Amino acid sequence: MDTIASLFSFITTPVSWVIVQFHSVYGAVFGPDTGWAWGLSIVSLVILIRICLIPLFVKQIKATRAMQTLQPEMKKIQERYKNDKQRQSEEMMKLYKETGTNPLSSCLPILAQSPFFFALYHVLNSIASNDTIGVINTRLLESAQKAHIFGAPLAAKFTDSSDKVEALNSSLTDVRVVTAIMIVLMSLSQFYTQRQLMTKNVDTTVKTPFMQQQKMLMYVFPVIFAVFGINFPVGVLVYWLTTNVWTMGQQMYVIHNNPTPGSKAQAAYLERLTKHVTHQGKTRNRRERAIVKAIVAKGRDRNEYERKFINGLNKAGLAAQADGMVIKSEGTAAAQAEDGTPGTGAAPKRQQPKRQSKSQRQSGPAKAAGEPTSLTKSDDEPADDGKPAAPAKKGDAKPAGSTRSRAQSGQRKGPQRPKSSSKK
Repeated sequence: MDTIASLFSFITTPVSWVIVQFHSVYGAVFGPDTGWAWGLSIVSLVILIRICLIPLFVKQIKATRAMQTLQPEMKKIQERYKNDKQRQSEEMMKLYKETGTNPLSSCLPILAQSPFFFALYHVLNSIASNDTIGVINTRLLESAQKAHIFGAPLAAKFTDSSDKVEALNSSLTDVRVVTAIMIVLMSLSQFYTQRQLMTKNVDTTVKTPFMQQQKMLMYVFPVIFAVFGINFPVGVLVYWLTTNVWTMGQQMYVIHNNPTPGSKAQAAYLERLTKHVTHQGKTRNRRERAIVKAIVAKGRDRNEYERKFINGLNKAGLAAQADGMVIKSEGTAAAQAEDGTPGTGAAPKRQQPKRQSKSQRQSGPAKAAGEPTSLTKSDDEPADDGKPAAPAKKGDAKPAGSTRSRAQSGQRKGPQRPKSSSKK
């Protein structure tokens, strides 16, 4: 471990300088030789590093969501070229290039803070070995060795011998109890952070191998922390526990305000957003307008929660616009079409005509012209008194039913062709 840490010795001087600057501030309040002064200096170092890594954290979120979206396409490529690994890799790289995603982007925050982690380990290990390092001189070295966190020296480890712990003015029991509690808290915070990501901020409509990998990491990471934690000094455990707590709080904020589409967190967020928008009649800030704009732009591709959000606005008499604004609409039916087309006014829906039967369609034109139909008698029709009807004259109009009766009997119009006699 010392060999790995020594590779990052180029950053030990900046890390030690930052710790000393924070120690000068907290030492004036709690005393220079107290565990509070040195412990809070390490906590402040973590906070400073994580603030600087916020842009990378945002990039990590975008990369993780992009990878989740690409999982179905990646699975198709794997099935299509399962016998050609080289072509499979080429198609994967082509997919990453076309979509602008990078699988390593999700690991950027961890990779970026690794040098600081190993540099801090190297600093604390030097304190335990009674060696000066960076800007920590002999006076500061003695002060750091006197610092105890709940009875455990800052540079003590769970695996240290009793003689080494007594040299730091402490007991082996205190060191092991404190380090064990911190290792458990560190593992639990890591497990809760990963579980929160899997249960609330994952698109439940898409089942991909990526979800299985994340689920496996949820159980693997706490075990890794528990195994390697016994070799970390107390100061490094403070550093890593603070990092986990910061990550957990940062992720809770992202899940609450910018959840993954299709996740349970999005359902809860859109439910809250519906209440706020319907109560105020408009979107409150730029972030809400951006979310509404993205939902309207999806059109028919909206998921279940987004359709429910649009329908909720319609029922409240509101219409979501393409620019993310929400306006009042007098007609809820025309506020927002289900296919994503924004409503333009309060025009009522177009009524579809009722379907007519065959007899109604045949009798319709006759009724419109005031003529009698073949099924009913006209008022002008003479009564049937049993006498034969007079033959119609050449100029008279034929009865309306004559053409229909001839058509029904199968007779052809015009002169009939005589049938030829069959030859015997």
